[in-house]
Amino acid sequence: MSTDIQPDPTVIGAVSTPPFAVAPDPSSLFPIRARRLRAYAAVSPMKPYLDFVAGLVDAQAETVALAPAAIPAEQVARATEFGMPPLDRSALAADPAFTPTLDILFDAVAKRPMPEPAAAALARLRQAGDAVRAEIAGNVLAHAVPVEALAEHAFMAAGLEVLATRLAATLDPKALRPVSETAVCPACGGPPVASLIVEWPNAHGNRFCACELCATLWNYVRIKCVSCGSTKGIGYQEVEGGPGTVKAETCDECRTYVKVLHQHKDPSMEALADDIGSLPLDMLMREGAYRRAAYNPFLLGY
Repeated sequence: MSTDIQPDPTVIGAVSTPPFAVAPDPSSLFPIRARRLRAYAAVSPMKPYLDFVAGLVDAQAETVALAPAAIPAEQVARATEFGMPPLDRSALAADPAFTPTLDILFDAVAKRPMPEPAAAALARLRQAGDAVRAEIAGNVLAHAVPVEALAEHAFMAAGLEVLATRLAATLDPKALRPVSETAVCPACGGPPVASLIVEWPNAHGNRFCACELCATLWNYVRIKCVSCGSTKGIGYQEVEGGPGTVKAETCDECRTYVKVLHQHKDPSMEALADDIGSLPLDMLMREGAYRRAAYNPFLLGY
């Protein structure tokens, strides 16, 4: 177990005024994510799976322009008034862009190589009616995925990410506000897939949580549990001999962990991709007393 990093002496005295939220850029997000996955694949025994997910992310990049253009202004205003996230996750399956976006994404994915079980699952999802697709989407958003249908739900998660990321990109991040004492996405209300320690011109060593669904980033106090909000009993674990850029932040209050990624040491890190690529850390943590709290649709089962 290790303690948190010390402040970079080169930025002592710098005025850090981080924004509360940073909206995603769908046009660059998915290419960056795919690139990072392939970087892991080049040195990982998980190469076949990482390459497969990278191909799925490539298909997302091709599809993102088809997603909804904006969230209605009245919906944003109502959410702001009542302290709610403006992007309604539960309504994604009812969006007019839901079916066409999925159809084009699945067509793009079908052109890529994949294991036969995955291809069969994709075929079932392509042939499924609206009601079945909506049910699968609901399972993904509720983080209640049946083990016998992991592949179908992973493909659906990819489609929901395209929809949600495109919607979140239209929001004014300056208008977003905290919606919970714990780490909850201010755009869609989802949990973080991981958190990042960044080194930006206006954010020296600050932490930002990354939404697992819409990729919005939001500022969150360091050495504080993103699951329960406790500041007591926070610890850090990592794979021995590693580069020190990926750590499991553990909480003795709720007995969970979520990864913290030191992007300031490696600017190429991307939250969802690095969460997948650092699976050996999850395997190590499974032997201990802490359960994984973060949700990643491409790490179902962990």
